[in-house]
Amino acid sequence: MLRLTVIAACGLLWAMPARAQGIPIVAAENFYADVARQIGGSGVRVTSILSNPDQDPHLFEVSPAVARAVSGARIVAYNGADYDPWMEKLLTAARAGQRRVIVVADLVGRKSGDNPHIWYDPRTMEAFAHALADALTAEDAGHKGDYQQRLARFEASLLPIDTKITALRQRLAGTPATATEPVFGYMFAALGMEVRNQRFQLAVMNNTEPSAAEIAAFENDLRTHAVKLLVYNNQASDPIAIRMERLAHASHIPVIGAAETEPPGKTWQEWMMAELDAIDKALPAKP
Repeated sequence: MLRLTVIAACGLLWAMPARAQGIPIVAAENFYADVARQIGGSGVRVTSILSNPDQDPHLFEVSPAVARAVSGARIVAYNGADYDPWMEKLLTAARAGQRRVIVVADLVGRKSGDNPHIWYDPRTMEAFAHALADALTAEDAGHKGDYQQRLARFEASLLPIDTKITALRQRLAGTPATATEPVFGYMFAALGMEVRNQRFQLAVMNNTEPSAAEIAAFENDLRTHAVKLLVYNNQASDPIAIRMERLAHASHIPVIGAAETEPPGKTWQEWMMAELDAIDKALPAKP
């Protein structure tokens, strides 16, 4: 569970013209901030809250600066599906009648109890880009054409990802894999891979101890090569997850990392292609 220290901050409603300094947008996660910049261009001023790749998102604490940024934003975007509940509390504390809020999970029908790592599904980001373009147009109708043009470029940039997923799915569909947490779950589904040890993954994600039977089953899958790949969360450490990662290496099972924060210097598209390339390299086509 996320630990939370909410310090309410009162801010003046944004009174400057929408384009004067850029429409202020706050995104809870940096991959949504990245897409906001891609769609908004020079017409937006984006603040990203979770952006440190060395920070465990599950240990995030809200600061006064974050509260102030939210109170002054015209558009706020956050993941939802219980991934960032601190944002809901901030929005309640910093009320603003004209603020537009995009809950990304709602756009793709994900709710409490579902796997919240929805940014690993390309369709999620496409839906978010459309919702953001609509929100920007509502704020700044005079530049609708600019936003729609950038949206079209964003959609075109998804085609290489779709092509890579299709090619990998043809080769890897049904291939058994496992993970220390369900971070990569939606991409596993897109690739058609069989994911094992899901109860173990949920326990680790929820900061609870997997059962002895779940641990034994995971270890057996690695030792007997019942799985061909392990994906681990390379941003949030857990002793039992580290133990499984080490066992995978010892058993010569390919291991790749999946993060919960977009890496510095990469766009979301580049990040996803890097993950897919890692899968391709770890599980190469047979001669």
